[in-house]
Amino acid sequence: MDQTIHNHRVVDNLGTTFAALSDPTRRAMIERLSHGPASVHGLTEPFALSQQMISKHIAYLVRARIVIKTKRGRESVCTLRPEAIKTVSDWAISYRRFWEESFDKLEVVVNQMKKEEARDGRKHG
Repeated sequence: MDQTIHNHRVVDNLGTTFAALSDPTRRAMIERLSHGPASVHGLTEPFALSQQMISKHIAYLVRARIVIKTKRGRESVCTLRPEAIKTVSDWAISYRRFWEESFDKLEVVVNQMKKEEARDGRKHG
């Protein structure tokens, strides 16, 4: 597969994932599911939201491929797909390297400025 197409697909998936993660209710659901699968009813309990709103949140997480929803008898169970979160983590790590390198470069400049200041202070002191 062409690298450009692959990167575009990853970024497109990230957009959907970030949109899903942008809502605090959905983030709370993900936090709950990080401890193991839960029924839809179990995910509804901590929130002061209607069953219909909870279902919409779950559907959003399923569309973003963060959660898998399966039927067990009469009950629907949600399970977290950790690989979806790993994609976000991998993406963020690439920028972390950029920032760390930038901070390292900044530290070199600041240290150089401190040395020059100390040298100038000795000349005038």
